[in-house]
Amino acid sequence: MPVVRPQVPLALDEQTLNCFLVTARCGCFMQAARRLNLKPVALRKRLAALEARLGYSLFVNRNNNPVLSQQGERLLLILQAREPVVPLPREQSASVRLAVAEPLLQDLLGRNLINFVRQHAGMRLEVATLDGRQAPEQVADVALWLGDASHGAHAGSFAGAAPEALATLEYLPHIAKRYAREANRPTSLADLQDYMLVQWQGEAGVQALMPWQALLRTRTAGVTQIQDYEMYCQLIKCSASVGLLPHYATHLDRGLLALPGLFREPMRRRVWLAVNGQTEADPLVQVMVGAIRAAFDERREWFCSP
Repeated sequence: MPVVRPQVPLALDEQTLNCFLVTARCGCFMQAARRLNLKPVALRKRLAALEARLGYSLFVNRNNNPVLSQQGERLLLILQAREPVVPLPREQSASVRLAVAEPLLQDLLGRNLINFVRQHAGMRLEVATLDGRQAPEQVADVALWLGDASHGAHAGSFAGAAPEALATLEYLPHIAKRYAREANRPTSLADLQDYMLVQWQGEAGVQALMPWQALLRTRTAGVTQIQDYEMYCQLIKCSASVGLLPHYATHLDRGLLALPGLFREPMRRRVWLAVNGQTEADPLVQVMVGAIRAAFDERREWFCSP
């Protein structure tokens, strides 16, 4: 005797049913909306339209969370038991590939990137970090890197892209305030003889930072070179060491003290943005670019005039 499988009521489209299934799995409108790349209001409207069509409620509100009603549980069982005659094509999730200089990711983009991920839980995001010397490669959709102000627009293998200068950063030696009160802070290169100097390897050999590099070369001791950028910042904050940071560092950590006037020539670099011409029209790529621009617009007063 053939097995009779329950049928899905009415002729409901797969997109509508998927909204119901994801919401039932997540038990949270917000998370379900992220997974579906929808606004929560749009998801609620779709579910309300589905309930109106079926003639009964699928969810009940319990502590501000959607819980399946008895009818909702029955519909879920029906959907889980069905066998489609024709296999549905595998969902093609949207993807974005971001290449970003590690200091910019750590210092400026963190909050905006977290919000981007929260709002697009159904996407595929690949983030590749660049050091302070690397140019982006064509495999990225969006690239944000550090370059010299004079010739930093070189975009690696981003053929046909037109890099845009988002900001100009001035680099200054920094130390934690607790290790050098403002009244007796170092005011000359000779004063730095009493301090450990810290070098992030990701900036070694950068032309725009040559005054600092030259100072390091005069040292036979009292220098720490480190590859990890996060630990580099921790050494400046916690080990009485002096290291080179963008001048916005004091906005990020009020415990840091900038040491201006030690070098006669300013050390400046630019932040460059480029978008892959083959994927720039993708809506998710445009959202990513918008998030990057917003991060810099929010902190416009932190940067130098070009």
